[in-house]
Amino acid sequence: MAGTADTDGTASGDGTSPPRPGDGTSPPRQGDGARDRDGEGRARNARPRDGLGRPLPYGAPGVDRQPEGVVRTPQESVTEAQALLDEGKPFHAHEVFEDAWKSGPQRERTLWRGLAQLAVGLTHAARGNATGGARLLRRGAGAVEEWAADTGEGRPHGMDLGSLAVWARELAAEVEAGGGPVDARERAPRLR
Repeated sequence: MAGTADTDGTASGDGTSPPRPGDGTSPPRQGDGARDRDGEGRARNARPRDGLGRPLPYGAPGVDRQPEGVVRTPQESVTEAQALLDEGKPFHAHEVFEDAWKSGPQRERTLWRGLAQLAVGLTHAARGNATGGARLLRRGAGAVEEWAADTGEGRPHGMDLGSLAVWARELAAEVEAGGGPVDARERAPRLR
């Protein structure tokens, strides 16, 4: 998917995340208006990121990003995403779901996109963005429920989609009610 608006209003190539650097990203901008580029010349933000995917200043220590474009089995995707959620890294988990969305069978695209939206919703809630977090949690819940209704599968790859949708809507209501950022590790869902 090319050039859609990101789920938080920023531009991205896939609708769920900002560009992420690949191997061979260019050096930091030098203040001349040049953009960071990867080895193939595509615009890629080379700034390091924190555990919730927020950009840090160039040169600051950051958390390694998930490698882009990894093809995993559905079981591997669920297992890796759960480990990242358990570590309080929902932004990184969403990248795993994105890879599954892009590389998996067409019939599962809505499922994986919905899971990516749930992870991004948790990311925004942990960052203190109540509006964006609640919106994405509800959108993801709707997507996984739609997929389950369309396919008749409520437990694909061992995941309990009904429980995930309930978790997402409860968390959306909580973050909208106030109380500040949530702890991503403590509020991470159980996928299975």
